[in-house]
Amino acid sequence: MAKAKTEKKPAKEKKAATPRKKKVKAEPGSVGLTADEVVEGTKSGDMTKLEGQIETAGGHVLAAYREPLGGNWVALASLPIDKVKPTPYQRELSKAHADKLATVIPKVGRFLDPVIAVADGEGGFISPNGMHRLSAMTALGAKAIIALVMPEPEIAFRILALNTEKAHNLKDKALEVIRMARAIAADGRSESDVAFELEQASLVTIGICYEKNPRFSGGAYNSVVTKCESFSTEPMAKSLKLREAHADKLLELDEAVSAAVTKLKEAGFTSGYLKPIVVARVNPLRFAKPGKDEKSDFDKTIDKMIEGAKKFDPSKIRAQDVAIAAAVGGGEGE
Repeated sequence: MAKAKTEKKPAKEKKAATPRKKKVKAEPGSVGLTADEVVEGTKSGDMTKLEGQIETAGGHVLAAYREPLGGNWVALASLPIDKVKPTPYQRELSKAHADKLATVIPKVGRFLDPVIAVADGEGGFISPNGMHRLSAMTALGAKAIIALVMPEPEIAFRILALNTEKAHNLKDKALEVIRMARAIAADGRSESDVAFELEQASLVTIGICYEKNPRFSGGAYNSVVTKCESFSTEPMAKSLKLREAHADKLLELDEAVSAAVTKLKEAGFTSGYLKPIVVARVNPLRFAKPGKDEKSDFDKTIDKMIEGAKKFDPSKIRAQDVAIAAAVGGGEGE
């Protein structure tokens, strides 16, 4: 008996891959100022004012020039070291890092890395990039420090966002961001206006949590908060009230999660990864795949997590769950 022929289904056409846009690289020597142009030009009024501020503070302008990329005026100056302070809103000083610099600088016998500074409006200067060098030089008994001083005070916030002097952990970065937010709030700008400087909306909320509880385990909640928070277009003074409320709710969640961790310990589990395990189990967004710019509702998400943490059953956790969490990483500490 002849076998019936089966028709072959036409192969699905493959969608043509969207070609990636190639990054356009600038031709060598095509951007910014020439070496001659750096020292040419008429000084801006702000630069002339800055030079006067430097002299009044007991410092001296060693050179004034236009930086070669954007053509903005900068002063290379010697400043009395007691007239230069770190910006009040940046991360905490790492004593270990400052002590190491204080040991290394004398071995070189020279201070060759100027700090960056802007006028503070009170006769002194603040540095958004140089806190540890300032501390080291002060510890060494230095009388003066060399600085690149800029006439635009607002540049301090942007430089903080780019600061690579010492790598931030989440706690350092979040505290720096909330301090910047509080300082910026005074001039009426919104989070959206300074999104570059703040980097992530979640850092504002997590920063408030660290202010209220220095032992807060921000790393356990950062991914959840990131999926819920977006930059506000409201004046910062108004949006900070919302962030405060969100922080309080997040701290409430942390208390519930900590209680669940206690249950796990009482059940015999010992690991530094118990908190991330609890958070993962109660996280309603764990497998959610929202659109690129879509954010989940913060209150609804955290309320569900609080409820889940309060109902947490340690008997449903297996030893291999703890082993997997340890292999993946993301412990309680920051």
